Amino acid sequence: MTIRSFRLSTRMSAVSIAAGMAMIRATALAACPLELAVYGDAESAAEIGFRPTGGSAVVTNTFKMVLDNSVVLDGIVMWTEGVARPHGSLMYKCPTGDVTGDELAACTVWEGVVYSADEKGNIALLPAEGVDAPKALIFPDLGPSLQMSSAYGANGFSKVPWDVFSLKGCQE
Repeated sequence: MTIRSFRLSTRMSAVSIAAGMAMIRATALAACPLELAVYGDAESAAEIGFRPTGGSAVVTNTFKMVLDNSVVLDGIVMWTEGVARPHGSLMYKCPTGDVTGDELAACTVWEGVVYSADEKGNIALLPAEGVDAPKALIFPDLGPSLQMSSAYGANGFSKVPWDVFSLKGCQE
């Protein structure tokens, strides 16, 4: 083997390894269940980490949204009756225990339908746990709602996330 063919062989091996790693990453992301998925927005202002709901009869998805300055919002999704839609809510510093509807309303910083998108851009409703994580999530009007919330400003977060979040990885 000549030096030139050795170098070519080494380069080809490096390219093959890189391609293999990319395929492994793509496969790992595709195989990630929604309840373990991690998403990030295009501005890197927020990250969403899903977690198992623990068998709730009403809540179909549970997640946390982490913003800058260590602000954490608690998120849940419940499907509505009638015209079924995955209704999401993000809450900031809600009281625990037996709370009233007014108390929950006061600490809710965003509410709306949560949509998903696949790699082709097809839009669908957010599925419940137990399926592969969608490639993207859409939280309509998230940024403006959060900017008007008590979590934003001098004592809270300062970077406003965009409404679209892309799949970044899978928790173990």
